[in-house]
Amino acid sequence: METPKKIPTSLYAEMTPNPAAMKFVADRALITGGLQVEYRSKAEAKGSSALAEELFNFPFVTSVFISSNYVTILKDESLGWEMIVQQLREYIREWLMEHEVAVSAIPAELVNRTREAAAGNDTTKTNKELTDYTTFEPTEYDDEIRFLLHEYVRPAVESDGGAIDFMAYRDKKVYVQLKGSCSGCPSSTATLKGGIENLLKAKMPDIVEEVVAEAV
Repeated sequence: METPKKIPTSLYAEMTPNPAAMKFVADRALITGGLQVEYRSKAEAKGSSALAEELFNFPFVTSVFISSNYVTILKDESLGWEMIVQQLREYIREWLMEHEVAVSAIPAELVNRTREAAAGNDTTKTNKELTDYTTFEPTEYDDEIRFLLHEYVRPAVESDGGAIDFMAYRDKKVYVQLKGSCSGCPSSTATLKGGIENLLKAKMPDIVEEVVAEAV
């Protein structure tokens, strides 16, 4: 039987502002259509991402975020990165050499998780209150805010292994949600919130006074 041809893939590890998160960057796309997805358990990854499912076999992995050409892994405090980063890098690289993409399908419940969390239906993080965005009406400023976030903020956030979603605008406040490496890191969330706030206040004076950033 002929051995399947491996896909040439290089991969490097990169620290993020969140000490619990490490970004693993490949030289090719890992997910199609400009999509992104975050898994918080092996059960969530089943049938969606075989890579994420296998990564949860490592007992220290708490979250797997896949976007563009990188995988961001969040871990617990049981082991330091210096003890595991090389093993993870080689494991992911070997897996990618045998598989074209890291995500085969994204279940609707994962695509809509941000909306569910905002509506108070997220049972995986019951200790955290999130804003109910279902009560917010669309505004004339939404498209401009989305453009500014996509043009100026998203590249920087993605370079750190995270993601940002615009949720709503009301009473001169812009509401965003942060994922990936930004999740669970109060210091990086505060830093990012300040940067986004300064940008939007400069670009949209008298329209934006504050940014409310939630890590989901």
